[in-house]
Amino acid sequence: MNISKISWQNILNKKMNSFLCVLLMTLGIAIISLLVILSKQLEEKFSKNISGIDMVVGAKGSPLQLILSSIYQIDSPTGNVYLKDVQEIAQNPLVKEMIPLSMGDNYQGFRIVGTNKKYLEHFKAKPAQGQLFKMPMECVVGSLAAQNLGLKIGDTFSGSHGLDAEGEKHDHENYKIVGILEFNNSVVDNLILTDLKSVWKIHEHSEPPAAETESAEKHEHHEGEEHHEEENAELDKREITSAIIKFRSPMGMMTMPRNINQNSKLQAAVPAIEVNRMLELLGIGVDALRILAFVIMLISGISVFVSLYNSLKERKYEMALMLSMGATRTRLFLLLLLEGVILSIIGYLLGILLSRIGLLLISGQVGKKFHFDISQISFQNEEIYLFAVALLVGILAAAIPSLGIYRLNISRTLADES
Repeated sequence: MNISKISWQNILNKKMNSFLCVLLMTLGIAIISLLVILSKQLEEKFSKNISGIDMVVGAKGSPLQLILSSIYQIDSPTGNVYLKDVQEIAQNPLVKEMIPLSMGDNYQGFRIVGTNKKYLEHFKAKPAQGQLFKMPMECVVGSLAAQNLGLKIGDTFSGSHGLDAEGEKHDHENYKIVGILEFNNSVVDNLILTDLKSVWKIHEHSEPPAAETESAEKHEHHEGEEHHEEENAELDKREITSAIIKFRSPMGMMTMPRNINQNSKLQAAVPAIEVNRMLELLGIGVDALRILAFVIMLISGISVFVSLYNSLKERKYEMALMLSMGATRTRLFLLLLLEGVILSIIGYLLGILLSRIGLLLISGQVGKKFHFDISQISFQNEEIYLFAVALLVGILAAAIPSLGIYRLNISRTLADES
């Protein structure tokens, strides 16, 4: 019996086959794991941020765009609307609360949002340092925004027009930071929040138009009451970007959105409807990728099967030699089975590691572009089931060719190879 029959070529082929099996298993596990984590985190983020918001009103356009820009701050607004028009809606008995939002500026890519303290109360945002804004041009900064921008209480800065960091600067007025918010795990973490009057003040013309100047000179002698009426008239001309609406009862949800869309210049969008529609569209792509990942895992199982089958054919002499020296067929069967299990476990562990690396890379890109944090890498319950599936694939793929050990003719194999 010549032990040299176990050649280095056979060993190299076996290593290459094992590497291919592990690689395919790793890719399949990584894709499924990454999809599970991303879909779960995105769904949690979307669900948490719309919690308690029944309707959003703003300018006519895409309802999904209105939701994304007003709630998630990840799209351009549909335009501006008059504050008085929104206040008319807020006076409806079915409306419990109206929170105005005024957007359009940023500081180094982080959005500056004009609102009131009800917005912070809605998201249960509290200052970790300092206090909430009280006066125009005071602002509070979300925890992640403050961290990324290196801002602290007492700092001043000027915003840029638009949502692009390269926009024209409003350097005639500076914001002053009076508070840094606690980490809230919501959209507030990436925002700079200020009073509505701050946004209006920033966008006022440095010099009034000629018609306004002439009118002011002409009416200098007017009494205080008339001046107060002019201020109210000016307030009626104020614009906001959108408003968050909360209803007192489900009746408001059933009647007001359609009424606003059909009988006013405003647009009403229901977050629950639009977000569910968007998640359904995303779900189609996610399901397709999951099917692809399972196909890769199936191919991986077939590769394990082919690898062990070829390995058994090439190692017949080795197996026969071990049997002749006292090893049992069951023991050899379990050894071959263990080989498939080990390949599956290695592929699973590498796949989980690769999915976390991919998540951090994706999170970095999403964070830069949308300031949206999806970097939680905690182990998911679905990944336990994924481990069971990977183990089952490895066992089945290894068991079928390993059964050939029970049909191995020891004497004939040793005679043929001698």
